[in-house]
Amino acid sequence: MGNAANWFVDRHIAEGRAAKPAFIEADGKKRTLTYGKLHEEAGRFAGALLRHGVRREERIAMIVRDQIEWPVIFWGSLKAGAIPVPLNTLLSADVYETILTDSRASILVVSEEMWEVVEPATRDNPFLRAILVIGDAPEMTESYRDFTNGAPTEMTVQADDDELAFWLYSSGSTGQPKGVRHVHGALRATCETFGDQVMGIREEDVVYSVAKMFFAYGMGNAVSFPMSVGATSVLLGGRPTPDAVYGIMAAHKPTILCAVPTLFAAMVQAADGTPEHSLRLCTSAGEALPREVGEGWERLTGVEIVDGVGSTEMLHIFLSNRPGDCVYGTSGTAVPGYDLRLVDEHDEDVADGEVGELLVRGPSSAEGYWNRRAKSQETFEGMWTRTGDKYERKEGRFTYCGRTDDMFKVSGIWVSPFEVESALIDHPAVLEAAVVARADGAGLDKPAAYVVLKDGAAQPEADALKDYVKDKIGMWKYPRWVEYLDELPKTATGKIQRFKLRS
Repeated sequence: MGNAANWFVDRHIAEGRAAKPAFIEADGKKRTLTYGKLHEEAGRFAGALLRHGVRREERIAMIVRDQIEWPVIFWGSLKAGAIPVPLNTLLSADVYETILTDSRASILVVSEEMWEVVEPATRDNPFLRAILVIGDAPEMTESYRDFTNGAPTEMTVQADDDELAFWLYSSGSTGQPKGVRHVHGALRATCETFGDQVMGIREEDVVYSVAKMFFAYGMGNAVSFPMSVGATSVLLGGRPTPDAVYGIMAAHKPTILCAVPTLFAAMVQAADGTPEHSLRLCTSAGEALPREVGEGWERLTGVEIVDGVGSTEMLHIFLSNRPGDCVYGTSGTAVPGYDLRLVDEHDEDVADGEVGELLVRGPSSAEGYWNRRAKSQETFEGMWTRTGDKYERKEGRFTYCGRTDDMFKVSGIWVSPFEVESALIDHPAVLEAAVVARADGAGLDKPAAYVVLKDGAAQPEADALKDYVKDKIGMWKYPRWVEYLDELPKTATGKIQRFKLRS
């Protein structure tokens, strides 16, 4: 394949898709970007970078909302041999400052709506040579339009499958984000495994991804998977509220909806009758999907949710249920092309029915972390990548038990926070729950639960919730403490930040 832009962008022109919509904006200016226009504009952005003096492997930081400029900048950077670094659009200025300094990006592209937050992070940056703003350009910046205006349309530079292509910064659910470096070949690998053999994505599909394109899950859903077959992707720059997503389902008629458990739960609760839709498939990742949420969505829409597990380090999903073979409450089986192991603290394989740390081997693994050699050595061990997740395997299916640093023992027996959370979510009044370890008066770890109630639900007595969990999963696993919150602390990608609850 070489440079990924050849396969994902250039070949569609030769295959006759120039006039077909590649991306449609559901909000904002509500523009459409065809495959032909994407090819042209990405080539022009590549020409603008080269005209500016950008050299191969220089980093191009992107703080860009989900809008049609996003794929132009991403693929245009690859065409020029530069390295795009898409960043989370929901971070604070101090985190942006840290990442921009860490990545040493020479060009920063920012959506106009983001500039007020981003501006303080750029003031003392010694590496930025240009700041491009999509929209009205404030003082000390250049408009994206002026930067690209009149630039020559460049051909795609030659690259190897194993050459660095782009970076993604991890979501930071346990601390400071890390720069994860991916190669050109990884993008196509995810399409030929999960995209083709699990989703079965096809050219006539219309895809909407709730997860934004800066997120590895969202990039696969909204960018690489649709473009691998010449399908169409719907973009929403704003917040994906249940009303907004239901509106997209009615107006744009996506056939595939890719979301996260929190959104599916909120949509089930917000539904007023059977929603209008054209869905044939739904996927979920980011956090394990509670059984009750999956069953509730399927009752509501008649469409199952294919729940899977992926990571920034592996670029997309490597463990998943299958269409027509979804067992809610489990994460399914290995995606074709990937191998999985469960190991104990001595790296010995565990038997079926025992809990172990999940290791994965496959074609989309990252090259490593930027400037984090020790962490790279801990995570990437030869062909295998440590996920940091604990799982149990029974009859070939994997069931999530929690993060390695979230698991704890009660009376000498491992307790999975996710198992307790799932039991709590089964309660009719509970929307979400998070469970962490808390020391009791004797200094022994016991489960503590943080609970978010459904809108309008009466607050159950704490003892009633404790008894409910006891009846469902066992006497020793029930939460000794129950606290009610308006919302749980989460990353922008929907992962619960349990370390904040522990502190």
